Amino acid sequence: MRHLALPALLALPTAVHAQQAVLFDGHTTATIVHDDATSAKLAGELLARDIGKRAGKTPLVASDLAACAKLCIVIGQKDSALVRAVAADAKVDLAALNGQWERYIRVLAPSKQHPGRSYLLIAGSDPRGAIWGTVDLSRAIGISAWEWWADVTPRHADRLVVDGRRLLSDAPSVQYRGIFLNDEDWGLQPWAAKTYEPETGDIGPKTYARVFELMWRLKANLIWPAMHESTKPFYQIPGNAEMAKAYGIVVGTSHAEPMLRNNVREWDEKTEGPFNFFTNRDRMVDYWRRRVDDVKGFENVYTIGLRGKHDSALEGARSPEQALAATSQAIDLQRGLLATAQGKPADQVPQVLTLYKEVLDVYRSGLKVPEDVTLVWPEDNYGYLGQLPTAAERARKGGSGLYYHISYWGRPHDYLWLATTHPGLIREQLDRAWQTGTRKLWVVNVGDIKPGEVLTSYFLDIAFDTKLLAKPVRAQLADWAAEQFGPQQGPAVADVLMEFYDLAWERKPEFMGFSTVEPETPIRIGDYVRSGGGEAEARIARYQALLAKAEALAATMPADRRDAFFQLVLYPVRGAAKLNERNLKLDLAALYARQGRASTNALAEQARAAHQTIVADTAAYNAQNGGKWRGIMDMAPRQLAVFAEPPYPKIDLTPVAPCGADARALAFAPGKAETRYMTVYGKGAVSDWTVEGLEGVELSARAGRLDASNGYEMRVAVNYDGKGPIAAGKIRCNGAMVYLEPVLQPFPAGDATPEVNHIISLTPANLKLAGTPWERIAELGSRGAVLRSRLDLLSSDETDATAPLVLPFVLGNKGDAELRIVALPVHALTSANKLRIGVRVDGGAITVLDYETHGRSDEWKANVLSNTAVRTLRLGLLAAGAHKIEVFAMDPGFLLDRIDVRLDGAPDYYGAPPIR
Repeated sequence: MRHLALPALLALPTAVHAQQAVLFDGHTTATIVHDDATSAKLAGELLARDIGKRAGKTPLVASDLAACAKLCIVIGQKDSALVRAVAADAKVDLAALNGQWERYIRVLAPSKQHPGRSYLLIAGSDPRGAIWGTVDLSRAIGISAWEWWADVTPRHADRLVVDGRRLLSDAPSVQYRGIFLNDEDWGLQPWAAKTYEPETGDIGPKTYARVFELMWRLKANLIWPAMHESTKPFYQIPGNAEMAKAYGIVVGTSHAEPMLRNNVREWDEKTEGPFNFFTNRDRMVDYWRRRVDDVKGFENVYTIGLRGKHDSALEGARSPEQALAATSQAIDLQRGLLATAQGKPADQVPQVLTLYKEVLDVYRSGLKVPEDVTLVWPEDNYGYLGQLPTAAERARKGGSGLYYHISYWGRPHDYLWLATTHPGLIREQLDRAWQTGTRKLWVVNVGDIKPGEVLTSYFLDIAFDTKLLAKPVRAQLADWAAEQFGPQQGPAVADVLMEFYDLAWERKPEFMGFSTVEPETPIRIGDYVRSGGGEAEARIARYQALLAKAEALAATMPADRRDAFFQLVLYPVRGAAKLNERNLKLDLAALYARQGRASTNALAEQARAAHQTIVADTAAYNAQNGGKWRGIMDMAPRQLAVFAEPPYPKIDLTPVAPCGADARALAFAPGKAETRYMTVYGKGAVSDWTVEGLEGVELSARAGRLDASNGYEMRVAVNYDGKGPIAAGKIRCNGAMVYLEPVLQPFPAGDATPEVNHIISLTPANLKLAGTPWERIAELGSRGAVLRSRLDLLSSDETDATAPLVLPFVLGNKGDAELRIVALPVHALTSANKLRIGVRVDGGAITVLDYETHGRSDEWKANVLSNTAVRTLRLGLLAAGAHKIEVFAMDPGFLLDRIDVRLDGAPDYYGAPPIR
């Protein structure tokens, strides 16, 4: 997401103008010369296309310096004959590249032998170093990484100038940075098979060339190819492996595919027998041997270990001891095969063991993994790393890697449609991985690539440069958006994206049916209405406001950015908004029908319109750009219940004259300007209403008519300026009265948190942290920041070994109370840690709360669907007045979100309670 923008280059001081490289002067373009490597040739052609799209004139691409004119862009590896010749001619010292991984020097230098000629030399320490140098040059002239994959069309430039001063690039932070194409059944595979590469009828070399070009632009070097049963295996399609080699892309395979084998379609039980290491070992070993022999001439990272035929436990093990022994034996055999095929010791062949699902249990049971093998630590499929290396594991030669999801198929529920994992969570999890030495390999499951563009960029940018971990998420998103839509649009697009992720943080769109998979359960009325309709109404209103912002931005986009904005921003935002609107309005319809409110039918029709919008938008997506993306977007992956068009209830109510009003939210505080809402509703009769009294506030309407056009319902904003008293009032409707009694409740003195609806909701991130083992993590959690117990904190069973957080609160009246301590559902940092805090109230005994979950328990499922982990303490009767909660950190990496003091009568909100 970072490059030196063209305006910055043009604004360089006059003193350095002589060091500018003019790639296009308005008439002619620089020549591009590459060395003999295929990847350098492809890089040169990529750069030529990029310059041509901006200049309107495509540069000459050659492999001989004789083609050079006034300026020649030279691309190659430092020790190639071409680069050595240029370095000697221009007196460029390339020694800094010796022994480096994926670094480059870029410098403008005059030829000594050919007066009037200059070179813009891009010399890589290795082939990929030269590629990254080419990619950075492309970025510097304003080419988006998503130029092809999201239709971010390059714009014409009258002149292209870049900085010619010597640049030595930083080494990538993480050595192997990759993507996993997965769950491709509803997007990437049908699009490739039917639209982009029908001649292959699958994800073949033409499609992979596009994928590899995108990886170049994102500086990723590792692919785990698509591997579902819907897709022909990577190595069975001629040209796939060769295309990866041409692009310098390292090939690995997922946790389910040891030894580069796609078992689900490559292992034929009719000819090979059962995939059982205990009964069919020789066949399995020969199956592995054939593959490693076939691919020995390619650059690979080999997954080792033993699992079932697909993403399942190994077959035939009757006990954990048998599974451990078999896995150990399989690894020994696999390493022997690799050593034989490569003709060198196994410890010189890159290998990983991905500790996914039951493999982690085998590892914990005592598996001895060779020192050179990289341990890959996965998250729990929902964004939370399950475990990271201990100090002893960090010292291993092979180091550690991680595997992360922004798309997932599986229990408790898939999220394959819209990519909504909060980047604040991604940043925090990558930060803890980096700080615990997980630096060898990072792979992200990107599903179908689209619509995960934003998060894919975010993950891979950090993988290449972990200094970005210190950058606020919003600022990084703004920079990314500026690259796609221009600097003036960047901050506004970032605001839309942050609200989009914030809303999905509380519950992903795919989870809004409150159903599960494996076993699949039907959708049900959601928890947003369990406290009444207010919480659902508020969520609908937030999504409507977000959508209005996104649509207003869309209207400002020039023609050459409309498709890109639709794909990258508007489709996911509107899809999430409309699915929430559909489901929540149907939930409200069911609730209000029981109350006899006539808005039920109108809500059902609004839900129908919301669903139709999703259908229309998905059709528009697949029809964009002349059908370029036909088949890439499916609004109902796996045809799960949450996506199906629901029945829309229609009830026949006997019209009843009296009106009603939901005015429970009319609580204000002196000195605090705020807006609340009340709803005036009818029961099927056309009714005119007016408000009398209620002085001291401004209403968006003091009168109105309830009829079929508004669903016999009107939502009224009640604005209080924080000054003076508020008088009671009433609504007169059809001769009846509804009395309004707003509450003016003083805030407690000082910084104490007010009681709202019988809840005092405390935000620990607002505390001063000096002297405590806690740190503030911004842009995460229900209130925009959480606290994390420091990662270098030593676990201790002593509850009061560290200074506590102190959270005061004040009760206006005595009453029974309970605490809900809400955390994020992270896991213990390493196997040497637990996940505990100590809590003390009013100087009493410290209660230890353990948040650890086990496997795919029901508690874990509820946690990851809501991004919360909750423990409750019943306090009994508390006196009116001041009280104090102390929270003690006992383990590193605990993420504390909020603490709710709940009193009698408190509503059971799904999300965070209001604090004003």
